[in-house]
Amino acid sequence: MTERAQGRSGWRRAGLATGRALAALVSAAVLGTMGYGWWAFGDVDDDTVTTDVIAQDVEDQRVPLDGAVDMLLVGIDSRTDAYGNPLPREVMDLLNGGVSDGERNTDTMILVHIPVDGTRAIAISFPRDSWVELAGDFGNHRLNSAFAYAYNNAREENANTAPDEKTLDELAKVEGRKNLIATVQNLIGGSVTIDRYAEVNLLSFYEVTNAIGGVEVCLNNPVDERLSGARFPAGRQTVAGRDALAFVRQRHELPNGDLDRIVRQQVFLGALASKVLSADMLTSPAKAQQLVTAVQRSVILSSGWQLSTFASQMSGLNAGGIDFYTIPTLGDANIGGAAVLRVDPEQVASFVSSLVSDEADAQDTSSRSPVPEETTTTTTESADEGDRPALGLVTVDVLNGSATLGLATTVRQALADKGFRPGEVGDAPAVQAGSTIRYAPGARNIAEYAASELGGTFTFEEDSSLAENELTVVLGTDYEATGPTNGVHAQPGSPSVPPTSQAKPTPQINADGLNCVN
Repeated sequence: MTERAQGRSGWRRAGLATGRALAALVSAAVLGTMGYGWWAFGDVDDDTVTTDVIAQDVEDQRVPLDGAVDMLLVGIDSRTDAYGNPLPREVMDLLNGGVSDGERNTDTMILVHIPVDGTRAIAISFPRDSWVELAGDFGNHRLNSAFAYAYNNAREENANTAPDEKTLDELAKVEGRKNLIATVQNLIGGSVTIDRYAEVNLLSFYEVTNAIGGVEVCLNNPVDERLSGARFPAGRQTVAGRDALAFVRQRHELPNGDLDRIVRQQVFLGALASKVLSADMLTSPAKAQQLVTAVQRSVILSSGWQLSTFASQMSGLNAGGIDFYTIPTLGDANIGGAAVLRVDPEQVASFVSSLVSDEADAQDTSSRSPVPEETTTTTTESADEGDRPALGLVTVDVLNGSATLGLATTVRQALADKGFRPGEVGDAPAVQAGSTIRYAPGARNIAEYAASELGGTFTFEEDSSLAENELTVVLGTDYEATGPTNGVHAQPGSPSVPPTSQAKPTPQINADGLNCVN
């Protein structure tokens, strides 16, 4: 079984090929472009480099999306393009690529779970240094070595039978990918089954970000790190090309090492999804074509993946529907001289199960109790609880004016769990001490009810720019949930909080809005 490229069809490849290519780039990219509507351009399944690593009996990928999809998105430290050709020296120099420290190490691994309706996605990152049992009887090692062990073993076993070096290399890469998929599958347990695989190399970060004009990121502090070439000021900035690659690759001189790098990758992917879904991109066929050209030679997908069908099923996805998590870890360890992260496989499996089962329960609840469409009675400040509009008709936007990363997403989810309709999340214009809830004229009782559900101390401001059934919650540095929500505020790089049977874990990053990170 070898990698292969499907035939060309000229401009007809432009549409969903972009979605296909970004799908392989990384999780948020897959999600952003799949909700794009690229399928209107034509056949996007042409000229794709594929690899036979998913058994077709796992799921018939050629039929319309009729169940949840679980993709393993992998970033590999390869200095070749998707066709096996070495990257040009001038590109290597720009990328600060230098000499590879392990071209078969998979330093980015993200499981993406997409429920049946295609409107939301959960992306779960796996730290590269997680100490796990590898599939294939290779023993316990770092997770990012699962590919390399099987690759090297396959080369040794087939060295005398493969007709040439190219065939031998392709065969070994297929075995490496299969072993990585099996290792992750064993780690996450049976709550999901990996049925898609997408792989991207270094070239994508350089060319894709150049094609779309860069993405906006934000840093808490300035950085100047020699090994990755990361040199950035503090604050908001746009990164593209070499800077984009350095942003996602840096792990030295970060407070939490590789865990901080994971957070960097998550915010980058979220920003990439937002950019791809922006009006500027959605209305520009020329940029779509540039994007296709940029990613065409840096993406490898599992064979049988009919992205034209898949994309049309995900047309309802937006950046706010993409949540990022990291598996729980148990701290640093030194095993056999290797610096690793300890993980508990049972805890990891429980964590993943809590995310996907909670999402499934939400789907069931949605199907049983649709949001009513009828017009509700206008409320007044003196109205009693019986006059309050159905909470499912009250949209709540949440702005983060605190220093806690991801707090707006946490609070929005808490309110959604209480029956409010989740609105947008974002940053407040400036950091502020106190927390405020803004409400439409005559709707203070709704604001007070939201405050009672969240806990903490709020001031209330009437805002005539808001519609009758809209609230805006602005969180300050004083906010700490004391009410029924019992929220957990995750910090980037902090140990992940294991799930309980009562609560879904808090997203580390949401793709909507701008998150400042280390």
